[in-house]
Amino acid sequence: MKTFYLTDAGKVRTHNEDKGTIISNDKNQYLLAIADGMGGHKAGEVASSLAIDYLTLEFNKQPNISDKNDAINWLRRMVNEINEKIFNYTAANPENKGMGTTLVIALKTDDYVLFGNIGDSSGFVIKNDKLHKVTKDHTLVNLLVSTGELTVEEAKFHPRKNVLMRALGANNPIEIDIFDVDTSIKGILLCSDGLTNMLTVEQIEKVLFSHLAIDEAVIKLIRKSNSRGGTDNISIAYLTKESGDL
Repeated sequence: MKTFYLTDAGKVRTHNEDKGTIISNDKNQYLLAIADGMGGHKAGEVASSLAIDYLTLEFNKQPNISDKNDAINWLRRMVNEINEKIFNYTAANPENKGMGTTLVIALKTDDYVLFGNIGDSSGFVIKNDKLHKVTKDHTLVNLLVSTGELTVEEAKFHPRKNVLMRALGANNPIEIDIFDVDTSIKGILLCSDGLTNMLTVEQIEKVLFSHLAIDEAVIKLIRKSNSRGGTDNISIAYLTKESGDL
């Protein structure tokens, strides 16, 4: 496997509230995750860091997550424990009340691939030389599209397109959407909405399939997002299979 993670503050924000990771163990299991924090006075950074740091800690404690059902239960337990940590933090630090974070996760093993998400950070797979979105955004406009009150085209330019209906630290109890993905994929891409708000899927595909090295492709995507305004923090976690990989 080849992997690369990079985050960038963008061109408008004064600081970066995104955090992400790519980690693996000796069983060839990979965890990719991105959290996009929200809340003033750097509180978003606290929320996203709580999420990613806890996931990293707990994944490194696991010698092996071989069973798919165990992995699903582990993901659900992780988000509930992270959510509790965020609420406990804001109770102890009331000046940070209202902080929260999105979370998108991919767990790849030799036997299964799982995605999970809360909020509007996105998870994609690469299959048949196309980029396919796996996750579904928990946003107001996505809800309005699903009920037929907005068209997909109207949703793209809706003034409240970034209003979240679900986020860690905002909903209690919290529920993560889990997606069981076909293992015959060529790659995984996770990103915060700082990428998807600036570039279309077709523009992202053009960079990913331009025969660049994996790090060069991620750097180019961030540069292109910034050249189009860079209105938000941009984070990308990317995994591609090499020949011979399962």
